[in-house]
Amino acid sequence: MADRGQVATDLVRRLRAAGHQAYLAGGCVRDRLLGREPLDFDVATSAPPEAVQALFRRTVPVGAQFGVILVLVDDARFEVATFRSDAAYVDGRRPSAVHFGTAEADAQRRDFTINALFEDPISGEVIDFVGGREDLRRGVVRAIGDAGARIAEDRLRMLRAVRFASRFGFTIEPATLAAIRAAAPTLPDIAPERIGEEIVKLLTEGNARRAFELLDASALLPVVLPEVTAMQSVQQSPDFHPEGDVFTHTLLLLQQLPAGIPETLALGALLHDVAKPQCVGEHHGRITFYGHTDVGAEMAVAICQRLRRSRETWERVAYLVRNHLRLVQAPEMRLSTLKRFLADPGIDELLHLARIDALASNGDLRFVLFCERRRAEIGAEALRPPRLVSGTDLAAWGYAAGPRVGEILRALDDAQLEGEVRDRADAERFVRERFPL
Repeated sequence: MADRGQVATDLVRRLRAAGHQAYLAGGCVRDRLLGREPLDFDVATSAPPEAVQALFRRTVPVGAQFGVILVLVDDARFEVATFRSDAAYVDGRRPSAVHFGTAEADAQRRDFTINALFEDPISGEVIDFVGGREDLRRGVVRAIGDAGARIAEDRLRMLRAVRFASRFGFTIEPATLAAIRAAAPTLPDIAPERIGEEIVKLLTEGNARRAFELLDASALLPVVLPEVTAMQSVQQSPDFHPEGDVFTHTLLLLQQLPAGIPETLALGALLHDVAKPQCVGEHHGRITFYGHTDVGAEMAVAICQRLRRSRETWERVAYLVRNHLRLVQAPEMRLSTLKRFLADPGIDELLHLARIDALASNGDLRFVLFCERRRAEIGAEALRPPRLVSGTDLAAWGYAAGPRVGEILRALDDAQLEGEVRDRADAERFVRERFPL
């Protein structure tokens, strides 16, 4: 397929040839001005939805009542939206009605000035009705018009302001920040899956530490993730954690998350110590957190479910939280136990989490390096050898179906991983000697 920007420009040309105004709009203009590659290209036009559908062969009316049509070109989608102004928002998400109008009215109804720019892709002219170019130059996220009104229209804009500021390294303009702080308690009024999607974006788009510092500064953190706020001022033993309290430690982990990281690892990093505030204690003058990995895994599941993440996600996050300290035991494990541990499908993410956990505390990488070295030495095939004997084989050898079959197979797996059993003959001999009929 041709360059997406060129395809979007061709859409604009075609709309104009039919007598309509048309521009690139929103985030793609912002990103181009920042020297970034846009993720999507959107088009704003004076053409009504039915005219857009008539002009292009493959369209989907995803929001025709709001003037939004998807135009499909090969495997790419382009949102083509009619200039509009919005009537009152009654559900904190969508306008009760829209009125098709001018480009200026369309800019005025958007969320932030940096997202309300239009560009003529043919001449390169940028059309700015709201001061967005100056805010881009100054590195400011500013609501258009009355910040309180913009947030009341869609409360998700509070999290979006934090996301844009963290992603681009911007600040949130004081009046906009004040409006967010005032409206923060109303954030749970919107659908939890929308909140969950924004939290994942905050964690995975880069600059996650900055994102969570802004969530804290904007009073959103205790509303959306009170369990993370609870980490603040929970002190740790300085020999293991010279960096400070649990929240500071967690921020140092988030600082190491690159853009594009899997959401499971990102959530695991955020929540790996989530139970420490509940499990803090003292033993012989030392600060302890006994049981925080198991309690934390249960809390992580509850949080992921609250944010409407998938079962696959919360199961992996729980695994990461429960096992993030297990590497310490690796040098003392039986070979079969170590092989099972290193063969787990989540081991790559666990090793990554353990590494950044250590780097965010006392820097002790001994156990991470041990596991990485042993995994390379053993090799993938030896970590997951094919089973030599099945339940059907045991039945043919005279072993009745029941719990004993599972016990035999588990013992045989251990022996194979330990190197005691190398082929099928060894396996049969092992079974008949250890589990006589």
